[in-house]
Amino acid sequence: MLLFVLSMPLLLSAGQNASSSTQTATQKLTKADFLEKVMDYEKNPTEWVFKGSKPCLIDFYADWCGPCRITSPILEELAQEYKGKIDVYKVNVDNERELSQVFGISGIPAFLYCPLDGKPSMTSGIARDKEQTKQMFRNNIETLLLKTK
Repeated sequence: MLLFVLSMPLLLSAGQNASSSTQTATQKLTKADFLEKVMDYEKNPTEWVFKGSKPCLIDFYADWCGPCRITSPILEELAQEYKGKIDVYKVNVDNERELSQVFGISGIPAFLYCPLDGKPSMTSGIARDKEQTKQMFRNNIETLLLKTK
């Protein structure tokens, strides 16, 4: 009985650590989330009207996609690095086919960079290695932030 009582704080703290490690800096978007947080293309089918309070980067990905799996931890790291400056969202193209069609996604990974003002820009693919890919994202994020100032 004493052993059980003494081990409880360890179990509780391990559970807290496990749950905090599963939190991510990126946010997954459904169609409903997209319409609410990014742009309501149903109400504004011909004009880009951004709804966010800060610029965002949207990763269109699939779980089975090798390059998408490479970008995921990079985007997590950059979402932490740029926390409070941009939002980083993820859209699973297998689950959100309509969003993929609206943005003409034909190859993944694809990335939509949305400034506060003006039209978004789209890129696709990754660089040759992890560091070059990270630098590619940093350059695009910095350009996005410059458009915001």
